[in-house]
Amino acid sequence: METVLVTGACGQIGSELTATLRERYPGVTVVSSDVRSDSTLAQPYERLDVTDQSRLESVIREYDVDTVFHLAAILSATGEDDPQTAFDVNAGGLYAVLEAGRRENVDQVIVPSSIAVFGPQTPANPGEKTVLSPSTMYGITKVLTERLGEYYASRYGLDVRGLRLPGLISYETPPGGGTTDYAVDAFYAAAAGEEYTCFVRPDTRLPMMYMPDAISALIDLATADEADLRYRCEYNVSALSFTARELVDRIEDRVPEFEAYFDPDDRQRIADSWPDAVDDSAARADWGWEPEYGLEAVVDDMLANL
Repeated sequence: METVLVTGACGQIGSELTATLRERYPGVTVVSSDVRSDSTLAQPYERLDVTDQSRLESVIREYDVDTVFHLAAILSATGEDDPQTAFDVNAGGLYAVLEAGRRENVDQVIVPSSIAVFGPQTPANPGEKTVLSPSTMYGITKVLTERLGEYYASRYGLDVRGLRLPGLISYETPPGGGTTDYAVDAFYAAAAGEEYTCFVRPDTRLPMMYMPDAISALIDLATADEADLRYRCEYNVSALSFTARELVDRIEDRVPEFEAYFDPDDRQRIADSWPDAVDDSAARADWGWEPEYGLEAVVDDMLANL
């Protein structure tokens, strides 16, 4: 990597990935970009709509970009409120990025997939090659992400890589409308001395990950030897799996006055369609994936920082 472009850099993942790349690789130029015009991210920053392929190509040429981390997306719950926009941004934006990468001779595109590619027909503890039966527009576009990445790699030789991220927990930037947002919102409420109502049942168990681990996974996959990789854009990665009740109990252990309630809404249907754990043995074997944060460490760190 010599010059990196991060799309969706103002989002939950992008903001922390941009900062980590700049800290870890001081000799690398990291260009952050987002559709927002009022970013607080350090320069260089470019206002960029990822569906605008011409503008993408212009930015890539201007900075001589060799690596793209494509993070701009509409997430699962928000996408169900506006499926058309979710498709336009997620599918259209991905196609524009891959085409820009192909036309401008970019070396590598890293684009995350999600556990949202799974669905009711997916078996428990799925591996990479399994039944994909997403129940949301977000999940459908992430299946397209995996297949388009494979296509551009085999057809055009573009080095496209990706992994299926679980629900993410972080304190730097609020989440952007995902089904697992309750696992972050509860921390914010506890830190503010407020009660919180979870929008899923207390027994809802889903795969989760602390943001530092997610950032490490993205960078480690990007820097892995291509010859060691069995898969392109469908590596499972996992770190935690807990119920909403277990999370609330851990928070209450540290903040005894915190009160949480449970009132499931439409997002419960989405959560119920996903497995409660995934098999990430391929990532561990192929490129040394290993998370650092367990549930107790996540709760301690989140509350300390909030």
